[in-house]
Amino acid sequence: MAIPEQRNGGTGSGPESEAAPGEPTSRRKALILGTLCITLFMAMLDNVVVNTALPKIGSQLHAGVTGLQWVVEGYSLVYAALLLTGGTLGDRFGRKRVFLAGVVGFTLGSMLCALSGSIGELVTARMVQGVGAAMLTPGSLSIIRNTFPDSRERARAIGLWSGISGLGLALGPAVGGPLVDAFGWSSVFWINVPIGAVALLVGWRVLPEFHDGRDRFDIPGQITGALGFGALVFALIEGPSSGWGSVKVLTAAAIALLALVSFVVIEATRATPMLDLSFFRDRVISGALLSGFMVSFGMFGALFFLPLLMQDVYGWSPTMAGIGSLPATASIMVAAPVAGIVTGRLGPRPALVTGLLLCAASLGGLSLYGLGAHYGSYVWTLPVMGLGMGLSFAPVSVAVLERVPAPKAGIASAVTNTMREVGGVVGIAALGAILTSRMTGLLGHKLHALGVDAGHSHQVVGAVTNGGAGGITASRALPPPLRDTVDSSFVQALHLALRSGAGLLALAAIAAWLLLRAKADRQVLAQPSEVAAPSGSAV
Repeated sequence: MAIPEQRNGGTGSGPESEAAPGEPTSRRKALILGTLCITLFMAMLDNVVVNTALPKIGSQLHAGVTGLQWVVEGYSLVYAALLLTGGTLGDRFGRKRVFLAGVVGFTLGSMLCALSGSIGELVTARMVQGVGAAMLTPGSLSIIRNTFPDSRERARAIGLWSGISGLGLALGPAVGGPLVDAFGWSSVFWINVPIGAVALLVGWRVLPEFHDGRDRFDIPGQITGALGFGALVFALIEGPSSGWGSVKVLTAAAIALLALVSFVVIEATRATPMLDLSFFRDRVISGALLSGFMVSFGMFGALFFLPLLMQDVYGWSPTMAGIGSLPATASIMVAAPVAGIVTGRLGPRPALVTGLLLCAASLGGLSLYGLGAHYGSYVWTLPVMGLGMGLSFAPVSVAVLERVPAPKAGIASAVTNTMREVGGVVGIAALGAILTSRMTGLLGHKLHALGVDAGHSHQVVGAVTNGGAGGITASRALPPPLRDTVDSSFVQALHLALRSGAGLLALAAIAAWLLLRAKADRQVLAQPSEVAAPSGSAV
């Protein structure tokens, strides 16, 4: 396969646009990596800050667990559905152009979020953010793949890139809590605006341009994929509140099944597919993608519910909840660069399997502590959780990028991030469905045992799960017996969700150990002549 010539500086606006073709200098590499890290920092900071603000959003915009799930899922669903499209757009129009367009979209979406006056407006604005993130993410890893042709250097770069995401996660609670307390929940979105402006300015000047001249869009694949994932998540979120046998849930499930089957068939028969199914025939890539999916499935689901537990059940302020989460998020920042170094020397399997096992242990450990638990008793689970996540990020990306030739780096990075994001979407939806279904049953039974009449019981359950009078936060205004009943039901249901996630992560660790064998880690899906672009060449 011919590899198109790299055009450093894109439109000629970069400081080295007149330089002769060749591998970027060390200084330029640092600037490129720094720019990519800025945008990832913004996205990760936003994710954690939003979680910290969820209880306040639920109270002020009258949203329950289901509504708050859509605040998170609205972003993640669009992001996951359009990531592959973002990769193909970058292939055709240039990774730099599409990357910068994504920065603009994410920043604009953040402004719209801050200005939202209802839960519907906020979810819509979060979807705009998701469109922007889907455009910038695939180009980010692809640019790293081509800027750092040496495998060990690339592993270290990906480790640093992942570590910066950990920095965003670490600072998110510490910054978000005080912001919510002092200026309200909308302030957590305003902070993205200056970060986005800096990323846009620096990125325009230093990022190189890559593209492979792709001249076709996989429109049928995009339609069926987006429809299938969207219908699946809708069914998972609405099932507990509307009933698994309701017409709209069954209809959504049927649409999801038909659309996703159609998506696989379409991708298997197209000459230029949006999702290259040959990736999944390689056991190392399959193991890495499965691991990335499962880490997001278990951990993003857990991170969604932790702020609700700390603030709505334990009664912490947003600031205290943010500080309380720091052991987890700071550990990610420490572990991610270490994982990049270890992966560069030993391959992805050791760090990835260890990370999956630590993630499973942290969720299992959290499920051991009940309503009366003190922070000091379960705090050990938080750094274990952070170490597990941090050790898992870089090896997944390295394992996939090491197995594909340079011309496929864009679509490979898009597939990697799609699997991660779909894992997060499905994890929040599935674990949320487990929690909400279990909580609804427990709460109804306990309220009946207390002698609460059916009408009042239905109102309490509806307010907690679907919104009504302020979601879980609404239980603070209930008399002590009812409030304690809501809290105990939530914690018991959370335990079931956490144990479900822990079990699946442990199974994923076993699968990763079997699939990612050390001797095969650095083979690729191409002949040796196709593996790496020569100096001065790129996708």
